[in-house]
Amino acid sequence: MASENLNGPTSNKVNCSQQGEPDSEVYQLEESNPFERTSLLDSTEGFEIIERALEDDDYDDLPVLEDIEKKADATEDESNKEPTQIKQEEEKKSEDEWMDVLGNGLLKKKVLVPGNGAESKPRKGQDVTVRLKIMLEDEHLVEDQASFTFTLGDGDVIQALDLCVQLMEIEETALIASDSKYCYGKEGRNPDIPSNSRLNFEVSLLNAQDGPDLESLTIHKKLNLANRKRERGNFYYQQADYIFAINSYNIALNIVNSNSKVDITPEEEEELMEVKNKCLNNLAASQLKLDHYEAALKSCNMVLEYQPENIKALFRKGKTIHAELSKLVKKHADQRNMESAMYKKMLGNTGSSFSKSSSKAAWSIPWKWLFGATAVAIGGIALSVVIAARN
Repeated sequence: MASENLNGPTSNKVNCSQQGEPDSEVYQLEESNPFERTSLLDSTEGFEIIERALEDDDYDDLPVLEDIEKKADATEDESNKEPTQIKQEEEKKSEDEWMDVLGNGLLKKKVLVPGNGAESKPRKGQDVTVRLKIMLEDEHLVEDQASFTFTLGDGDVIQALDLCVQLMEIEETALIASDSKYCYGKEGRNPDIPSNSRLNFEVSLLNAQDGPDLESLTIHKKLNLANRKRERGNFYYQQADYIFAINSYNIALNIVNSNSKVDITPEEEEELMEVKNKCLNNLAASQLKLDHYEAALKSCNMVLEYQPENIKALFRKGKTIHAELSKLVKKHADQRNMESAMYKKMLGNTGSSFSKSSSKAAWSIPWKWLFGATAVAIGGIALSVVIAARN
């Protein structure tokens, strides 16, 4: 690569990679005669040598120094990580795979096998079939069902399962980790699930289809379906989940009250009314627990329209009337106390005698109302019981 000029110095090429310049070459001139210097600007041949040298050498295959430095730094960082740090990063990556369903960390879902796409997700009201495994936190298997069908969104199963299956796709397999709050709570499930137990579920969504047409169901199937919903409401009532209990009872009532395209015998109609009254009585009990007195009174009256001597309906109606009257008495007393305080402020009387007389006046009439209302309610119940016994 060196060229020699008769009238000037020789030219030696130095590779620039040795000097930190990857894309150019520098030619150093060695003086053959210190008194005679020929500049490259005066030498056409020198330009040809440089041009040929650049054409001969190909730097495309050389690695970029910046990339080499980055790779070296990354390798050095990985080697410098402590085992604890690596474990923490792996745990964080694992946590990122979990979906926090409710945002409170108590119900999580992780996809093990992807499904058929978002368009295959089931809808509320559809009947879904799943393959289900339920395990305690120590991985002890307490339930294994190859095929289990329930109506999505009706509260037919525990909340953890009902909420997470709505987020699954057909043929998806998921792992669900749930707090006891969304499983069997403090009551547990005898004999295999202790109270306040966290549970893990392995669920595969096999199928989803629309529920049955209620009008086309036979009376026998309709009764079975309504009783299943009612019993589920009883489960929630025992768990003190009164809102879910009310939901299940209302679903059962919708089934019983639905029109029918098939012929109904008087006996079958009697059976439907019996299930309906049971649902209404239980519904009233749940409504009383939530202080929904007006709704509870309506439920009791619907029972008494068909069965005027129904003891449970009469008893709960009496409790409802008593509770409503108690609310009115308290409201009246609060109003009288507020008026007394206002008069006291207006007159500027801060003596204790005024306070005692005001208190006596505020409570004397309400307590009379309360006792009177209670006597009326108890008397009505007793009279109804006597009438029912005579019949």
